[in-house]
Amino acid sequence: MHEGGSRRHRSQPQVRDAMIDNPYYGPAAQGAFKLYDLGNLILESGETLRGAKLAYRTFGTLNAEKSNAVLVTTWFSGTGKVMEDVYVGSGHALDPERYFIVIVDQLGGGVSSSPQNMPAPQAMAKFPRLSIGDDVQAQHRMVTDLFGIRRLALAVGGSMGGQQVYEWAVRYPEMVERAAPIAATARISLHQQVFVESLKEAITSDPRWNDGWYASGLDVRNGMDRMARIVAVLGWSPQFYQQQRWRSVLGMASLDDFINGVMKAYFEPMDPNVLLAEMHKWQRADVSRHAAGDLAKALGCISARTMIMPISHDQFFPVHECEADCALVRDARIRTIQSPEGHMGLNGFEPGYMEQVDRYLNELLES
Repeated sequence: MHEGGSRRHRSQPQVRDAMIDNPYYGPAAQGAFKLYDLGNLILESGETLRGAKLAYRTFGTLNAEKSNAVLVTTWFSGTGKVMEDVYVGSGHALDPERYFIVIVDQLGGGVSSSPQNMPAPQAMAKFPRLSIGDDVQAQHRMVTDLFGIRRLALAVGGSMGGQQVYEWAVRYPEMVERAAPIAATARISLHQQVFVESLKEAITSDPRWNDGWYASGLDVRNGMDRMARIVAVLGWSPQFYQQQRWRSVLGMASLDDFINGVMKAYFEPMDPNVLLAEMHKWQRADVSRHAAGDLAKALGCISARTMIMPISHDQFFPVHECEADCALVRDARIRTIQSPEGHMGLNGFEPGYMEQVDRYLNELLES
């Protein structure tokens, strides 16, 4: 009996305490980016993220007055590469010929300091719990120390990136001239908190999750696939499914083709601990913590010219929730982006999406 038990003990998975080389988060997949050394970053939790690094990429030239800087933030599972490919370029509102554009990857998002690329003792499941406030604190340090920027012409981002924009506008009102949160609210809803919990459980219920000490993210493929299917439920609108827009917009042959070839394929190369680190922040995004829970008071601190941009069919951040935020921000404007794709319209799949975003951002930038 004792001998058999000993054999079973020896067969248990080896606990890892080291980094994982995941090529999805490297230059081959993400394109060119740089790393800014933050040193030791004291987090809102009280823990210290040691040797923290922030990934960023820039486009255009900072003018002599340093008045043309635009900060672009990233969303859940998204990276700076997505923002570069979809939102930045000639013909877009975010035109490098006019603006100095800084795209920054959020902490814990895979490219900046994250669970899979941190050394022990903060690797993998021991990666510290982060907040949206930690992201913005790190970004503020980078843009002020590295570039000497004291005023942002615009802070813009979608979804979790929009939550960072709200944090910027409330936390550093004197620094943000214009703010454009896209498909985001200033405080996470209880509905989303419950939804995100289901995403977490999909991953951590995989038997090969091993409490976050897997050898490869692909070990947790079944859990990641379940999470992908759940995201597909609210990430895309009912109209997207009813009108079979996976055919007309994405070119997929069937619903199964869409689930397997788009949703599961999208998440498969990612790291489960990375997604969980982002979910932790997503569930707790709330600028009202700066005003003892008083959202109206917190949003009343914003002095930026603000344009709130919900997506018409978004089930994560419904239009009426964005309208409620708009009513609390002084002189804010709301411009609803029409997209039957829902929240996933952020990726620019639909041709008319970016035309609307560029039109509204140009309106804001010219004000």
